[in-house]
Amino acid sequence: MHDDRTLVEARLKRVLDERIRPAVYPESVPLEVAVWNAPGEPVPVDEGLAAAPEPIEVGARWGAPWGTSWFRVTGTVPEEWAGRTVEALLDLGFDENMPGFQCEGLVYRPDGTPVKGLNPRNQWVRIGDPVEGGERVRLHIEAASNPVILDYHPFLPTRLGDKETAGSEPQYRLERMDLAVFDETVWQLVNDLEVLGELMAELPVESARRWDILRAVERALDAVDLQAVNSTADAARSQLRDVLAAPAVPSAHRISAVGHAHIDSAWLWPLRETVRKVARTTSNMAALLEDEPDFVFAMSQAQQWAWVRDHRPEVWARVKKAVADGRFVPAGGMWVESDTNMPGSEAMARQFVHGKRFFLDEFGVENDEAWLPDTFGFAAGLPQIIKAAGSKWLLTQKISWSQTNKFPHHTFRWEGIDGTRIFTHFPPVDTYNCSMKGSEIAHAANNFKDKGVARHSLAPTGWGDGGGGTTREMIAKAARLRDLEGSATVVWETPEDFFRKAEAEYPDAPVWVGELYLELHRATLTSQAKTKQGNRRSEHLLREAELWAATAAVRTGFPYPYEELDRLWKTVLLHQFHDILPGSSIAWVHREARRTYERVAEELNAVIDAAQHALAGEGSTALVFNSAPHGRDGVPAGGAAAPRVDGEVGLTPRTGGGHVLDNGLLRVEIDERGLVVSAYDLEAERETVAPGRAANLLQIHPDFPNMWDAWDVDEFYRNTVTDLVDVDEVAPAEDGASVRIVRSFGASRVTQVLSLAPGERRLGIDTEVDWHETEKFLKLAFPLDVHAERYASETQFGHFHRPTHTNTSWESAKFEACNHRFVHIEEPGWGVALVNDSTYGHDVTRAVRDSDSGTTTTVRVSLLRAPRFPDPETDQGVHRFRHALVPGAAIGDAVREGWRINLPERRVSGAREVAPLVTVDQDAVVVTAVKLADDGSGDVVVRFHESRGGRTKATLTAGFEVGEVTVTDLLERPLTDAASPSRDGGRISLRLRPFELVTLRLTRV
Repeated sequence: MHDDRTLVEARLKRVLDERIRPAVYPESVPLEVAVWNAPGEPVPVDEGLAAAPEPIEVGARWGAPWGTSWFRVTGTVPEEWAGRTVEALLDLGFDENMPGFQCEGLVYRPDGTPVKGLNPRNQWVRIGDPVEGGERVRLHIEAASNPVILDYHPFLPTRLGDKETAGSEPQYRLERMDLAVFDETVWQLVNDLEVLGELMAELPVESARRWDILRAVERALDAVDLQAVNSTADAARSQLRDVLAAPAVPSAHRISAVGHAHIDSAWLWPLRETVRKVARTTSNMAALLEDEPDFVFAMSQAQQWAWVRDHRPEVWARVKKAVADGRFVPAGGMWVESDTNMPGSEAMARQFVHGKRFFLDEFGVENDEAWLPDTFGFAAGLPQIIKAAGSKWLLTQKISWSQTNKFPHHTFRWEGIDGTRIFTHFPPVDTYNCSMKGSEIAHAANNFKDKGVARHSLAPTGWGDGGGGTTREMIAKAARLRDLEGSATVVWETPEDFFRKAEAEYPDAPVWVGELYLELHRATLTSQAKTKQGNRRSEHLLREAELWAATAAVRTGFPYPYEELDRLWKTVLLHQFHDILPGSSIAWVHREARRTYERVAEELNAVIDAAQHALAGEGSTALVFNSAPHGRDGVPAGGAAAPRVDGEVGLTPRTGGGHVLDNGLLRVEIDERGLVVSAYDLEAERETVAPGRAANLLQIHPDFPNMWDAWDVDEFYRNTVTDLVDVDEVAPAEDGASVRIVRSFGASRVTQVLSLAPGERRLGIDTEVDWHETEKFLKLAFPLDVHAERYASETQFGHFHRPTHTNTSWESAKFEACNHRFVHIEEPGWGVALVNDSTYGHDVTRAVRDSDSGTTTTVRVSLLRAPRFPDPETDQGVHRFRHALVPGAAIGDAVREGWRINLPERRVSGAREVAPLVTVDQDAVVVTAVKLADDGSGDVVVRFHESRGGRTKATLTAGFEVGEVTVTDLLERPLTDAASPSRDGGRISLRLRPFELVTLRLTRV
């Protein structure tokens, strides 16, 4: 037989595009359209419905950036359409290639009942099936003219990302507003042909199945009369029934399709628009669930569910019913799909606490899975947090975006820093926007790396990022793929159904130890410095507020601010979403975030101040409150005492220029350039700075990645570097005990103050940058005379080691990494810590010196970037950072100093010292939270972990009379399999494994 394959395939494409798809709607009549443009921000639904619109014609332009237009469409169903299926086709000016990234709408009936959302892949509204002739139609559309930020030429700087700079030029042209007859037979034929055509393209040319399909498609096309598609569609379908009925082979890969609409809680749109995106998507999905009995839809992010509940009660009622039916599934058990690299220990825990509690309270649903398809890498401390929250599974697909190395598994057990293992799945479909295309299904089956030992994978199915969700076309395709020869099989299932099957079939899944590092989007650890500082400061203020409010409640009857703390925690957790905290959202989002963090700080400082004054009482004694988990300067952890200052700091001229700081423990030489050329540990008789090198060195690089400007820093940025050694001023600061350094470069200016604390082996570095560069990357370098093959960086509830070498592509790819409060590097017997109050990105490199063959290990802190997309003014302005270099530091010193710099002491005048509410006699055990139980019982909850990576014994002592002591999960529920700790009254004896996390609930007598 002659090979006519390409001829038939080309015929299929043209006939589908030009004849069959247009015949889905064979008849149409125009609707009358009127519009009212809401002034300013979106208005309530009843106001939009009541407004008086003005006529508008199809083809007219509409919609200023970020505006809201209320369209009213009216019409009459023609008498001759009686008994047929009719839909309204409402095209606001959509580009079908941009679902979720442009204008959208929510359709209402005149009484305010929401019907469904409109987006580029969902433009229809069912009027009747069948309709009555002469029926009047009236619908209202709340249309959002969200501008296109990520266009066909992506990453171009734009002022459209903030309503304050976006202007008023109309963004869209009204394309179609019609009533139309819907021919379901033709629509089904379209789906038949699409599924078979896409499957055929994935099969080997030499396979008999491909040719069977080709011949059937050819017969179907022969059966279609191109001038009478609607009357011949059924005959065409009959030619396809046999090839559609052929069952899949027994070894076929099995895909669990989960309806999904990954909705970024903010990204190329502000938070307020996400509230409406969620309403549109959930309206669509609730309607689709009513029409499609096999369909299952899952939605994560409790915050988004709360938005529906609070802002769209009519939609909420439909959603709740679908949840009760088990088909609209709360997923993930987190408040938002947060970044997991940068949130601190407690914040990461509270993501699960608030997320899971919301789903439990609203629906009685307990989530066993963490659902994070789009998060930019996963910190090594996360597995034990998932387990401590009562969950046991994790799903993500983002690691498939890695540029350098291909991850070796799709299903595996992920082991965290404490040894906890979590059953984890990476969908081999490699997208969270699966649309049931044949290429996607074939890719999932072919790509699956665990063939031979497992055969199940999951496919999140539906338009995402900007929402939209699953479409009726996706469901129609999935129905045909349920059991189809040549394809993987597809069935709609909940995440729980999938994970149970996958875990049961693969009990000996391989293990991956340590972080799940994304070899992409590394610059998200630095972009938008003020957002990151706001997050770090808020986390520590929340710790302080809980600690002092709980202490004051127990000691003085101070009213514990349950509701206020709950609200503020949720605000901070929302802003840890994986496009807000990473700095990859539009200018509007980060402008609002800065204001939000200011309000959060104001409220939390008020709580802290009121609680501390209640504890101190009225008096004139100067008291120092210490919120850190370690005692300092004679003040116990979590307590307050009179201040004590020991020791002095000397400041003298340096021979050859510059200055010398000396406190008897550390002698620091600062040369005439303002660089640290020596940091000498007097006790260890050990130099910190590598020979011939200088620390506190600011370095600037060009920073223009190949794409994803705010997200990425590409390795070639290192090829060009400028050391900022020119100096405007090096002089003693006003206090006479520190050194002030001023530099100018480009259009920017840096002021630094270097200082030593009395009695402390710690060099403080306060840096103020007035930053006005573009597409530049600013680093602060510390070349250290330390030989080390690995270094430690803090992560949630512990620390994680990374190599300093680049033996393999896996190590080489980690050229920018995340730390929390410290980076620590050591050789046996001596180490150095670099601690910070608000930075996350860093790099560590090693080199061997020609002069003495010694090793120089350089730690560089990432301070600022200046990408122009999606916020063209990223990081412009004044920034303040605090760092400290700690020579001679063991890992425990790094932990302590990291907490110290983030929780500065507070001074309050009062009448009495304040004893801690709880104490721990072992510094290796770090208390991360002291609070009252969330249920309002008055019980005290204490959370702590082993911080140094070793086993330890400790005694926790309560400063109040204790009744019961219960080991709980993060949600403060008893752990039935946990052994009760031994105790003697308020003294509780503990044994902890390396990095073990424990939560205790103490009842008060």
